[in-house]
Amino acid sequence: MNIKSKLVAFSTVAVLTLSLTAQCFATATPFTDLENIAAKDKILSLMEKGYVKGVSDGIFAPDKTITAAESVQLIVNAFDLNLDTVRFIKEPKATDYFENADNDAWYANTLIIAAVKGLELQKDLNPNQEWTREEFTYNLIKATEQHGNLPMINIIPKEIADEEEMTVVYSGAIQRSLAYGITKLDDEGKFNPKEKISRAEATEQIYNALEYIKAHQAPADIK
Repeated sequence: MNIKSKLVAFSTVAVLTLSLTAQCFATATPFTDLENIAAKDKILSLMEKGYVKGVSDGIFAPDKTITAAESVQLIVNAFDLNLDTVRFIKEPKATDYFENADNDAWYANTLIIAAVKGLELQKDLNPNQEWTREEFTYNLIKATEQHGNLPMINIIPKEIADEEEMTVVYSGAIQRSLAYGITKLDDEGKFNPKEKISRAEATEQIYNALEYIKAHQAPADIK
């Protein structure tokens, strides 16, 4: 091979290498709106596992608030809940379990899975209602403890500056979420229970829950 041929071959390899590198980089960072988001790596990790998706091509919308239906879908996906081994006498409908559901909506099957798999959701759940931080955290913790095969632990409750703002029934789960490292308080020691939860924070909580399960799962894999 003469020098000219070698140079052409080298150039071709270099172009191909750069092309493949660019493709890999594009695959690793599919969203254009995560640059200033602290949970970016966690979001991308769950995206690669198929647990979360963007709202459109290249857009994750991290600051967008999340609805009850979207929250339940996140939880169902994260814990790989499905109806593969369930046999029904008649075709189930979302309204069999949730009176405010729409049987033709995108979330219908997700709600059926959640109900059949025992997620403790209220019968009057409004799928389109935006969930608060306390609502999402409570339901995620219940699902984590139910499906994560976790050992029992004793926790020392943390002092929460705005604890009086919490719905009483949610407070125990929120304390456990802090102990598990799934959530954290802000710089003022507040949980901000009534704030609407964003897609970024909900995804981060899901990631933290799965990491906690991975590190603390009980030895026997009991279903």
